[in-house]
Amino acid sequence: MSIRHYLHRAPAVSAAEAIEAVRAGALIIDVRRRFEWNRTHIPGAIHLPLEQLTTGCEELPDDRLLITFCTGGLRSYGAANLLIDYGFDAKNMSGGLIDWRAAGGALEVGPRGEG
Repeated sequence: MSIRHYLHRAPAVSAAEAIEAVRAGALIIDVRRRFEWNRTHIPGAIHLPLEQLTTGCEELPDDRLLITFCTGGLRSYGAANLLIDYGFDAKNMSGGLIDWRAAGGALEVGPRGEG
């Protein structure tokens, strides 16, 4: 992925807006590494590490808003930009896990199925 994907700010939503978007049908894409996912993750999120996004995005739905997510926001901004380049409707969720939890978002601890 080129450095441009990290420097350009993709459209973003707050954690509270992401929670509402998920209720309306959006899908959270967690681009963190497996060990991060295994510690805690957002229920219902798809785990697709940034390093696998270019090939794994073929499996993502193209009829829903995709909201990318990581711990601090840098990786997920790049991921949102990449998904937009590939024709998806994507936004980055700013604020990470702290904001998600503060906004009332649920978290699961430990591994969950396939990721």
